Amino acid sequence: MRRREVVGASGPIMAAEGLAGGAKAEAPLRVGAAMPDPPFEFEGKQGPDGFDIALMKAIARRIGREWQLVRYTGADFNGIFAGLDSGLYDCVASGTTITPGRQALADFCAPYAISGQSLVVDRIRHPEVRGIDDLKGLVIGVQQGNTSQPVAERLVVEGRAGRVRVYAYDEIEKALADLSNGGCDAFMKLAPVTHWFVRDRPRLAVVQTGITREILGVCVRKGDAVLRDRIDAAQDALTRDGTVAALIGQWLGEGATAST
Repeated sequence: MRRREVVGASGPIMAAEGLAGGAKAEAPLRVGAAMPDPPFEFEGKQGPDGFDIALMKAIARRIGREWQLVRYTGADFNGIFAGLDSGLYDCVASGTTITPGRQALADFCAPYAISGQSLVVDRIRHPEVRGIDDLKGLVIGVQQGNTSQPVAERLVVEGRAGRVRVYAYDEIEKALADLSNGGCDAFMKLAPVTHWFVRDRPRLAVVQTGITREILGVCVRKGDAVLRDRIDAAQDALTRDGTVAALIGQWLGEGATAST
């Protein structure tokens, strides 16, 4: 991954009230995230916001470190793991599905949520489409490196869809606009994201959810067992006190459930 694909981080947010005995503060916890990807992470009115932003701020407070966002802007989401490996950030929290391929590139912490792919269409252009069984001959839009991509490609191989159109990871708004102007016929993405985007787009509708079952979690650099264990302990405490469930309810809604 080229270094220019990781854009300047948001300033550190103090995660601890103070350090006893004048001990030297630890370096900020640098969190890599691909934006925009609401409701997981996006630029709000007062700065970065969303589920992963809130969760990682809470985790950083628990482990006594400052939180610092490092924005990944590469066209292919999978490039985010190269930045992790090279030390541009300490962990990745970006609505990341845990897959065998990604587990070969990074060490994942305990999962925090379960979600799945969903399908969006323009109801005026394609009133007949109710799900993936209605896509024969149609074009499915996906983001490059997203876990929707192999799902859509498999539908094409099976003759259940016409072809896949791949958009750069930051081109999700273009893909959604193309649903209405004919650039693609359906768009596939995790349910919390599609539900978020259709709220102010009355022509668009999420017609199917639960296409896949995907487990989401934070990951750290391969071999960084110390940080992984600290994040796991902090996340466990936040799960037990109800914080994680509250954040899922606040940000992800019906599109995800807490991992058990």
